[in-house]
Amino acid sequence: MNEYDSAKIADILAASCGLVTTETPSKADLIILNTCSVRAKASEKVFSELGRLRFLKKKNPNLVLAVGGCVSMQEQTNIFRRAPYVDIVFGPQTLHRLPKMYEKACNKEKRIIDITTPKIEKFDYFPTPDVKGAIAHVSIMEGCNKFCSYCIVPYTRGIEMSRPSIDILAEIKTLTDQGVKEIQLLGQNVNAYRDPNKKYTFSNLIHEIAKIKTIERINFTTSHPAEFGDDLITAFASEPKLTNYIHLPIQSGSNRILKLMRRGYTCEEYQEIIDKLRKIRPNIGVSTDIIVGFPTETEEDFADTMEIVQTINFDAAFSFIYSPRPNTPAAKMEDNIPLAQKKQRLLDLQNQLAIQSRQYNKTMVGTIQKVLVVGRDKKNHNQYSGRTENNHIVHFTAPKDLLGEIVEVKIVDAMSNSLRGELL
Repeated sequence: MNEYDSAKIADILAASCGLVTTETPSKADLIILNTCSVRAKASEKVFSELGRLRFLKKKNPNLVLAVGGCVSMQEQTNIFRRAPYVDIVFGPQTLHRLPKMYEKACNKEKRIIDITTPKIEKFDYFPTPDVKGAIAHVSIMEGCNKFCSYCIVPYTRGIEMSRPSIDILAEIKTLTDQGVKEIQLLGQNVNAYRDPNKKYTFSNLIHEIAKIKTIERINFTTSHPAEFGDDLITAFASEPKLTNYIHLPIQSGSNRILKLMRRGYTCEEYQEIIDKLRKIRPNIGVSTDIIVGFPTETEEDFADTMEIVQTINFDAAFSFIYSPRPNTPAAKMEDNIPLAQKKQRLLDLQNQLAIQSRQYNKTMVGTIQKVLVVGRDKKNHNQYSGRTENNHIVHFTAPKDLLGEIVEVKIVDAMSNSLRGELL
């Protein structure tokens, strides 16, 4: 989501202010930190980076520093207190107002802040996207209504707001006209999408997108198990353009912890979703999110998590130590687990996940995969990389430019985090 927002910020500033991106911070007129506050470590990184940028501000008093995204919503005026040399603070829903804020900063106005949450107004101000590459993100909704006890997103991104399907389809058509072949639909809780003008559900939207002939792949993230209905499962059976991959956060393998997290489902219900998907698509790739060390997590709770990780046999996962976020219910719970124990649990979990990932990669050796070519080595122009339909990276050589193409590749070797193949 932040990558999508950052791209839109660049588009808006180019169209409104004539600004272009630079890889050299010392040459910049405007530096923006687009931030995430899902974990405490990410938030603190913002202030560390601001500390480094202070020296650029001293050398160039005309440099404008802006902080946007979720940390802005969480910290608000505290950013000006900790980093008084920051000029602009804006939220995820007001990035379209950045040109006017930048103009005020250039006129030496101080401490400019706009952290309001005006529904989905920002999408009306986005200029025509200019994309390079075969994959593009499209945000279909903002916010979340789930209010999981550990999560700060509803407080920083706001409640769920879905974009009209007509606007989403128009944006996708613009992207495909520029050569995009895979669309990745984005939302904090993407499968809770409801068209505000029609009776479209998320699965209805997928079917409409699939009708666009130039689209070859449809992907989405992040979905929520409590919203994963049979209509979405059926879409995997009827829509071949849906990639053979699903990212579905489970967060814990303990029903007791899931209840404390306010996740709204049990491990058995989660398992049922995966079983239904694998019945339709036996080789579907499944990744997840897992939090270890949630307040009061016992050895038995953690053992339940390890058990379900092996039972479902995730081929990839994003795993983290629990990070208390301000003003969330979980932050008020007794955090009675020593940090050393949390770190050991995370290590044990990640070691198991690494074993499963390698095993999954090995099962792909000898298979023929359709690979969307997305990268080319800067030094060796015959070396390419791409993604399979189950979201695995493949490296291979080719005698001609294949960027943006979907090609058949035979997998010949499996490494820890990627595959090697031969172009057919």
